Amino acid sequence: MDSFAVAEQRSAELTRTIAQAPQNFRVLTGERPTGALHLGHYFGSIIERLRLQQAGVETFLVLADYQVITDRDTTDRVQENVHSAVLDYLAAGLDPKRTTIFTHSAIPALNQLLLPFLSLVTEAELHRNPTVKAEAAASGRALSGLLLTYPVHQAADILFCKGNLVPVGKDNLPHVEITRVIARRFNDRYGHVFPVPDALLTAAPEVPGLDGRKMSKSYGNTIALSMTAEETAAVIRRTVTDADRRITFDPATRPGVAALLSTAALCRGTTPAQIAEQVGDAGAGRLKQLTTEAVNDFLTDHRRRRQELARDPHLVRDILRRGTARAHEIAEATLTEVRETMGTTY
Repeated sequence: MDSFAVAEQRSAELTRTIAQAPQNFRVLTGERPTGALHLGHYFGSIIERLRLQQAGVETFLVLADYQVITDRDTTDRVQENVHSAVLDYLAAGLDPKRTTIFTHSAIPALNQLLLPFLSLVTEAELHRNPTVKAEAAASGRALSGLLLTYPVHQAADILFCKGNLVPVGKDNLPHVEITRVIARRFNDRYGHVFPVPDALLTAAPEVPGLDGRKMSKSYGNTIALSMTAEETAAVIRRTVTDADRRITFDPATRPGVAALLSTAALCRGTTPAQIAEQVGDAGAGRLKQLTTEAVNDFLTDHRRRRQELARDPHLVRDILRRGTARAHEIAEATLTEVRETMGTTY
């Protein structure tokens, strides 16, 4: 049985166990605040976080602001992006009383775990990580030390709170595996401190961007959750399609059309083929109109809640302060335990 099949089998077991005893799990999840959250985030991760929260699993959500500079030279707009992300989390239904939301840079003890963790992995292991390789290739420049050690940062994020469950897609399994390696090696070398976390494979779809590639802030092909209905209509109108009036789902040769069909289908809870059949020979104009309607209908309640939340100028700051205080307390306790286990208390 290959590693992915093993991960699938284990995830099925975990799903059953979570339903029976959610209090036995602690989840760490998050993202880099490099731009506005978009539909890809909503379908790819936010829905799963909501599911785990509703199931009763304790969840920590890190906005990894330090990791913004793994592949870029600036932190411009990072405060704006963090603020916007918190509003989207709240509008989507994440409850800060049950989900601890905090920023990476605000927790010194978390980041201090990097030093012992870096001693537990080799340079070759870091170079083999698929995300490191992909990000290095995409950046088109020399590999920075921060990007090379990105998987170890993620291990510190997961292990500082003794997270034992990490919801991921197939592509992120190597990150969980290196965290598992670090936890085992630390426990073997110094004494047991950390759980060995499990990956919980999510069934989230890959949301295509408006150019047919994966929806990504770096590609500029997103539909942001914070967009107005008019802004949404404008970006959809700019999608490159073709002159064939018969609408068919063919991602290989009609990427723009396929992206619109997939987006409308996700928002309507149906399939791209069914949307294509509905449009028929009405052409790309009708497809763009239908997709705009589907997205705007889907986001109506989210946008309303977001606007209501944004009226309180102190809300986001207060939530981050509370989340940071809780994460700081846990990180300090974990770091103290690590130092005691390593014999570095004086």
